[in-house]
Amino acid sequence: PWSKSHQEISNKGGDNMDVNQRVLLPEGFNPSYLKLYYGKLFPHAEIFKWMSYGNDGKHPACDQSYFGRREFSYTLENDIYIRFQSFNSAAQLESSIKNKCPFKIDIGPVYSVDPAKRHAYAQGSDNVFTPVERELVFDIDMSDYDDVRYCCSGADVCLECWPLMTIAIKVIDTTLRDDFGFNHILWVYSGRRGVHCWVCDGRARRLSNEQRAAITEYFRVYKGNENSHKKVSLTGPALHPFLVRSYTEVLNSFFEEKLLPGQKLLATEERFEKILQLIPDDAVTAELRGKWLENRRSSISREDINVSRWQQLKHSLQSGKTKGHGLRRCVEEIVFSYTYPRLDLEVSKHMNHLLKAPFCVHPKTGRVCVPIDPNKCEEFDPTTVPTLSTLLEELNMGGLSEDIENGTFVLTLFYTIVYLFVDKL
Repeated sequence: PWSKSHQEISNKGGDNMDVNQRVLLPEGFNPSYLKLYYGKLFPHAEIFKWMSYGNDGKHPACDQSYFGRREFSYTLENDIYIRFQSFNSAAQLESSIKNKCPFKIDIGPVYSVDPAKRHAYAQGSDNVFTPVERELVFDIDMSDYDDVRYCCSGADVCLECWPLMTIAIKVIDTTLRDDFGFNHILWVYSGRRGVHCWVCDGRARRLSNEQRAAITEYFRVYKGNENSHKKVSLTGPALHPFLVRSYTEVLNSFFEEKLLPGQKLLATEERFEKILQLIPDDAVTAELRGKWLENRRSSISREDINVSRWQQLKHSLQSGKTKGHGLRRCVEEIVFSYTYPRLDLEVSKHMNHLLKAPFCVHPKTGRVCVPIDPNKCEEFDPTTVPTLSTLLEELNMGGLSEDIENGTFVLTLFYTIVYLFVDKL
């Protein structure tokens, strides 16, 4: 029974677990499991290696104070929040995490001085305590797409709407590499409903707030607000090459082949009215509405009606010499409105923003925040991500100490991800 398994784990603390008897753990998150997870599985040394960027004390030119000036933040049980934690070594980091067993670990910037000693510098006239280095980060949350998905809402995700995150990864990763020349880019699943991006190149970490804001402005396409029907306005005689590439290589095919039929965007009057509101021509809108209302009981199958109506819309907007340039551009604006990455721009603009550390366990789902390979992001399935309970089940079966036939898949996957994650940086 669950209570017995829970009691066994709590009492043993993971040090003397019986590896010959499998303990079935309930799915999801349980605070009692964190002690085992942080004690046996969490990659403390790898996090230290990453955050040190070579300043790990192993060569004379390194900055011995570098890692010690990095801020770590803990969220403990009952939403107790502890900021400005700092550590001088991997051992200190590991000891602190194991001792406090935080529900969440956030990583902040590297400051000019040790953040734990910031009050000692507060009395001076100069602002000595200031962030001097921080990865360029991006945060994409599925709940920001609630107006264009009908399968889920809020924090819920499924395989029908998750491809919106895949498209975001493809668009942003390609642009960061091709347009800005960054190479060391880490994508991480948030554990529930989104993805995080860490750009770790040295020149990315040293960007000023103004430079970060300029990069986020480069990505910005949404000009409206939550109360406006038209949130995307593609102005000018021609699209920026970055937008052309995103549209032709990723967005258009995804919209027409996956999102349109998958979310049934034109299947009902309520849904197609949202798209008609994006057309700035009353005559065209009235014509399409009339056709679709008249034919809603036609023999066209439900699976095909979205595609056929989209073809009608494109024909109405793009055919004929009398159609203005802005009206023809409307097709592209609709596609961008429904598929273009929706970034939390404020996260990226400021150097002192905190972001959840990779390999945390999400307290709502129990899923581990694992890295995503951008070259294979379409293969990523959030529903099969290792969870705290599945990892500990395999640990209980001896997955770390012996090669057993069917008990090491999740652990092998987990540690493969860890090593790839560190090697890429």
